[in-house]
Amino acid sequence: MNGQPHHPDADTIERLARAALARIPEPFASHLGNVVLIVEEFADRETLDMMEIESRWGLLGLYQGRPIGEKSSFDSGALPDMIRLFRQPMLAEADRDGVTAAEMVNHVVVHEVGHHFGLSDDDMHLLEDSAD
Repeated sequence: MNGQPHHPDADTIERLARAALARIPEPFASHLGNVVLIVEEFADRETLDMMEIESRWGLLGLYQGRPIGEKSSFDSGALPDMIRLFRQPMLAEADRDGVTAAEMVNHVVVHEVGHHFGLSDDDMHLLEDSAD
């Protein structure tokens, strides 16, 4: 080998992400059945601009949809909730942090699931810090 880390392909990232979703406990898991999971190489420029992120390496994942607590029976016709994972930035971050691709995918999926339940980034950081 040439010393470069092995980087899983998009199908492997999707399998890792689905495994991470399958580990989400109840009562949360029952609210994830309709969430669409998409693996892309990078976020598109429109998404990065919307998030006010300059570098295409700066976004690892994104939840798009209405958090559970904001949903209503009047939401018919809305697009499905979606978790988008960005393969290249996640793998680069995993390399920088010295963690496996599976660990990084799990972290990002759990983070995006938190947004599905209406948690802010600050809320999730507090929860992660309290779990240490």
